Amino acid sequence: MSDQRVCAVIPAAGSGTRLGLGIPKIMLEIADGVTVWHLLHRRLSPWVEHVHVVVSPAGERPFRRLAAGEIERGAVSVSVQDRPTGMGDAVFGAVAHWESYDRILVVWGDQVNLSPVTVREVVHARHGDAAAGRPGLTLPLVPMPDPYVEYELTGADPDTAAPGLVRVRMSREGDGCRPGGLSDVGVFCLGTDGLPEAWAGYLAGAVPGAATGEVNFLPFLPYLSQVRGWPVTVVPVSDPGEARGINTGDDLDFARRAFQRCPD
Repeated sequence: MSDQRVCAVIPAAGSGTRLGLGIPKIMLEIADGVTVWHLLHRRLSPWVEHVHVVVSPAGERPFRRLAAGEIERGAVSVSVQDRPTGMGDAVFGAVAHWESYDRILVVWGDQVNLSPVTVREVVHARHGDAAAGRPGLTLPLVPMPDPYVEYELTGADPDTAAPGLVRVRMSREGDGCRPGGLSDVGVFCLGTDGLPEAWAGYLAGAVPGAATGEVNFLPFLPYLSQVRGWPVTVVPVSDPGEARGINTGDDLDFARRAFQRCPD
């Protein structure tokens, strides 16, 4: 466990409409009786003190049933995002649940291929600059042949020193991502000191995405680096499979096969 208190925050208010299954992706079954939630909780719980899940109004009751034991023990809490206005709104709408922790580990609610080793390495990575009193941003990144999201770093070799984060290219907003570029694995570790204020500052000048019209969470990360001066720590990931969430039937089949090979 880290010497700082960490709360995992899982935005899971999407309905999984592209899959056509009519249930939130965090409740999808990967094997008999084993859902995305069960696997995420299993991989996060050894390294965080608490897990907070943000669900939709329709997903609240079924998720509370699914996670009833953990909720009753106080290990898991739940809040509702009334409207699907983006991941950032989901995370910061739940600020009352995580602001008392030192760091938050934001994890997408369909990131079922996430390795427990990656979670451990991110939690234990050098985070921020204690000497300068600056909170930090820790990112596990993996090279992808054809990235859907690409992170542009500058100032250092990400394998040997702390780089700066210049830009996040997003295919969903029409950005071109370069073959072999670095992509995330749906996990982001942020210090909580000054974080809500930084989000408010970002929103004041944020430009909605060109294709979706949404104020996206990912461009907030280079804002933290470039405008707020937050140190960035990159945790290298070698397996591109970890970056694969569940957006299509093929993704779901991939996750089920991966679980059969390695159920832990």
